[in-house]
Amino acid sequence: MIEKKKQLKQEQKTVLVGIVTGGQTEQQLKEYLDELAFLAETAGVIAVKRFTQKLAHPDSRTFVGKGKLEEIKKYISLQSDVELVIFDDELTGSQIQNIEKELGVKTIDRSDLILDIFASRAKTAQARTQVELAQYQYILPRLKGMWKHLERQGGGVGTRGPGETEIETDRRIVKDKITLLRKRLSEIDQQSFTQRKERGEFIRVSLVGYTNVGKSTLMNLLSKSEVFAENKLFATLDTTTRKVVFEQTPFLLSDTVGFIRKLPHHLVESFKSTLDEVREADILLHVVDISHAQYEEQFDVVNKTLAELGANEKPTVTIFNKMDKYEAEAFDEWLEDDVKKEILQDLKQRWQNQTQDNCVFVSAIEKTNIDALKQTILNKVREMYRIRYPYKAEFFY
Repeated sequence: MIEKKKQLKQEQKTVLVGIVTGGQTEQQLKEYLDELAFLAETAGVIAVKRFTQKLAHPDSRTFVGKGKLEEIKKYISLQSDVELVIFDDELTGSQIQNIEKELGVKTIDRSDLILDIFASRAKTAQARTQVELAQYQYILPRLKGMWKHLERQGGGVGTRGPGETEIETDRRIVKDKITLLRKRLSEIDQQSFTQRKERGEFIRVSLVGYTNVGKSTLMNLLSKSEVFAENKLFATLDTTTRKVVFEQTPFLLSDTVGFIRKLPHHLVESFKSTLDEVREADILLHVVDISHAQYEEQFDVVNKTLAELGANEKPTVTIFNKMDKYEAEAFDEWLEDDVKKEILQDLKQRWQNQTQDNCVFVSAIEKTNIDALKQTILNKVREMYRIRYPYKAEFFY
C-alpha cells in the first residue's frame, strides 16, 4: 500500500502564489486568487498573504522567478506560523521538490488543494473511490518529486525486477492501484446504471453549474427535500435525485457536483460516472450566480465542461440566481427606482436574447420569482413528455 497523503491541517496558515501570463490581466489574477483563497478556506486553511508576478511563461525549475521565490522565502522566515504555500496553477513533481527545498515548507498546487477538499467531502463508496483514483492519477507523474519513501506490500523475491530502481517499483505500485480502482469504479458504475434504468419512464432534469452558485438550495426549494447546502465550494459531491411533481406532472430532479475553473482533468475523468446524470438528462437547469464578478466566465466554464461531456446540445434553462445579492452590490442607495428598473430590464433582455428566451432570474434564498421558474420547468418537462413518452403525456395533464 502506498503511504497515504495526509490531509491539510485545519487552521493552517498559508500564502498564495499566482502569475500573470499571456492575455491575462492583473484584475483577472486577483479574482483567480480570490477563488483560490475560498478553496483554501473550504479546506480549513487560512490564507494570510498573496504573491503575484508577471511572467511571459512559468519558470521550468521553480514556476516563479528567482527573485520572487526569494521574496516569498523572506516573508515565511519572518512569519514562523506559515506552514504551507499554495500555487494557483499545476506544478510538476520537480517544481514542487525545488520550491520546497528553497522555502522549507510544504508546497501544493491548485489541483492538490481541490483533491484534498474532495477527499474530505467524499461520503459514499463511489465518491471515495473516484477521489482515490484521481489522487493516484495526480501522484503518478510526480512520484520523484513528491515521495521520499513509499511503503510496499510485501517485499523480497518477486517484488522487484532485475535492475529496477525504487522509483520504478513505486510507479508500478501506483499503476497497479489505478487499475484496481478503475475496476472497482466500473463495478459501482454498473450498479448505478442499473439503478437509473429502474427509475421508469420519467423525464430527467439535472441542475448543473459552477460550484457554490446555489444548486443545492434550489434543489431543496423545488423538491421540498433537505439536501446539504452551505456557502463553501463543492458542498455536493454525490448526485442526489428526487422525484418532483408540478401540477400532476412528475419528473426526476438531480443535483450534481459543481464545476470550477482549472478543474483537474483526472478529477473530471474520475467523476464522469457521477456526471452520467448530466449526460442522461433530458433537460438541464444551468444555475448561474449573477452576483459574482466573473459570472460570465463561470457561465463559459460550465458550457465548456458540458461540451466535454457531450451534453451541450440538450434543452437548457439558464437560472440566474442571487438576484437579491446582485441588486444590493450593483445599485447605490441614491439610485432612482426608474434607473434600477431600466438597468435590470437591459440585463434581462441581453440574456433573453443570448439564451433564446430560455432564462429565469431568481433568488433562491429570498424565494423570489420561484413560481415563474417552476412554470418554466413545467412547460419544458411537458414538452419533453410529448416528444419522449407521448402515450403518457395526456395522462399527466
